[in-house]
Amino acid sequence: MGQKRVVDLSISIEPELPSDPPMMIPKIDYIDHEQGAVQMTEFFPGIKKEQLPGGLGWALEMITLTTHSGTHLDAPYHYHPTMDGGKPALTIDEIPLSWCFNDGVLLDFRHKADCDRITVADLEKELDRIGYHLKPLDIVLIQTGADQAWGTPEYLVKGAGMDRESTLFLLKQGIKVVGIDAWSWDRPLPFLAKEFQETGDPKVIWEAHFAGIEKGYCHMEKLANLSAIGRPYGFTVCCFPIKIKGASAGWTRPVAIVG
Repeated sequence: MGQKRVVDLSISIEPELPSDPPMMIPKIDYIDHEQGAVQMTEFFPGIKKEQLPGGLGWALEMITLTTHSGTHLDAPYHYHPTMDGGKPALTIDEIPLSWCFNDGVLLDFRHKADCDRITVADLEKELDRIGYHLKPLDIVLIQTGADQAWGTPEYLVKGAGMDRESTLFLLKQGIKVVGIDAWSWDRPLPFLAKEFQETGDPKVIWEAHFAGIEKGYCHMEKLANLSAIGRPYGFTVCCFPIKIKGASAGWTRPVAIVG
């Protein structure tokens, strides 16, 4: 067997970055080894700092964040309480792990402008270009180039996005997990808000997410490094989510296994 290459498709969870709405920006309190030594003297009565290696103890972190911070996998429950014609929507701890380890397909839409819709016709054209036919349980990754703006406020308005019809196009072919290198699977929310104000049409609000009411599915958001995969298919994606009871999403560190 040839050597396999593992490509990290995630971003780091970092504090104080303006790439999320203020209420969603993670907060991290770092407990360094000096502070850890103090904690250890409390945990182990009678021990003195001087008795620890170099007078230092453990390091740890206290983190405040949402389940949608960093690279994460959204469960159908995030979109609505029901899916698949009225069945209870799956929470992240209920997602079949068999959905999360499958052949990957990379579709490149970096040529599209920020807030453009990625339509069914766009998907069909790209699949034809790369010569690939989707099969059930393929994990479809959408590349917009938005990840280049990670760490800046502009990230929130970068990238094209999926719409209801293009999402359902994938789901009706047996796709269960998809992902995108932007903040949202939908087009950037500020553009959707502006479009709603101009048209008064509620159908523009979260249309790709709400497609999950009709057919349950999961999508990853805030992917990165998709270019490093180096091919449109012929790789495997692994994206098991953290198991959080009854939650709408779970953090994941997705990888592409190439070769």
